[in-house]
Amino acid sequence: MTRPSAVPPPVTAVLDASSRWLPTRLAQVEELLREQIGEHGELLHRDAEATLSAGGKRLRPMLVLLCAGAGGDERAVRAATAIELVHMATLVHDDVLDAAPLRRGRETVAAASGRAAAVAVGDLLFSRAFALLGGHDDEGAVALLASASVALARGELAQRQDAYDLSISEERYLERCRLKTAALFECACRMGSDTEEMALFGSQIGLAFQLLDDVLDISGPPERTGKARGTDLLDGTVTLPLIFAAASDPELKAFDLRSLDPAAAERLCERIEATGALAEVRARALKMIEAAKGGLASPPFEPEQRHLLELVADGVVQRYS
Repeated sequence: MTRPSAVPPPVTAVLDASSRWLPTRLAQVEELLREQIGEHGELLHRDAEATLSAGGKRLRPMLVLLCAGAGGDERAVRAATAIELVHMATLVHDDVLDAAPLRRGRETVAAASGRAAAVAVGDLLFSRAFALLGGHDDEGAVALLASASVALARGELAQRQDAYDLSISEERYLERCRLKTAALFECACRMGSDTEEMALFGSQIGLAFQLLDDVLDISGPPERTGKARGTDLLDGTVTLPLIFAAASDPELKAFDLRSLDPAAAERLCERIEATGALAEVRARALKMIEAAKGGLASPPFEPEQRHLLELVADGVVQRYS
């Protein structure tokens, strides 16, 4: 059975612990992903294929499938494929906005083929996601994914509005994270089984995922993250580690992020880490993960489903430990 490209160990642990239905469904998602990026011209196909073959955790499609359960059908596979297409689209567009040279250790579409090509590839991935769902009259899934996509756009706009602003509050930061990251995790769970319990689990692990990702941006190293240390700082993005660090080191509140170059970003990362802010953010994320796992204790979760979702939650932490 073929597994998704570049499957990281935490995801492998879920696959190894599951009944055969989960690896089978994920392989079907992978096949459907490849079908969706074909027949759109050589250049678009090449860049979309490069984005797909770079792999990834496939956490969002896995959540769709796990929340749908072993009884899920082709609808769950389509929904899982669609949500990964949207996720891939946001990564390609983010790299355009950030002028990022690397993603997962590889040259980004924007760096390899230019901004215009990258925008077109991102647009293609978005359109294929909705065409896949709309082609099967799955109005419920379309509505959920559309709502999450609006949240993603709002989160990106908020992040751009807040760029270089060291006065933003923890509450503002968390709201951005809910929009830009947690909303798609919540959507994945709802597309599998539209219940409040599933939605809460997705939202909690999605928020923890973003907090830990922001820790990793500060701690690095590049050979682990696939991007330069302090990439967010260089882009002017104020994250929770910097907010916490500035509370301990008031001089940081007056720091001019616009003055950073890669070497200065490295030094700022070390200064943030020296305040203990990274440990504080990690602890906050771990509480979110434990709350998410605690919510799995009661129905509608089946025993295997509960165990596998717990492994997914643990995998979010292991990815950054």
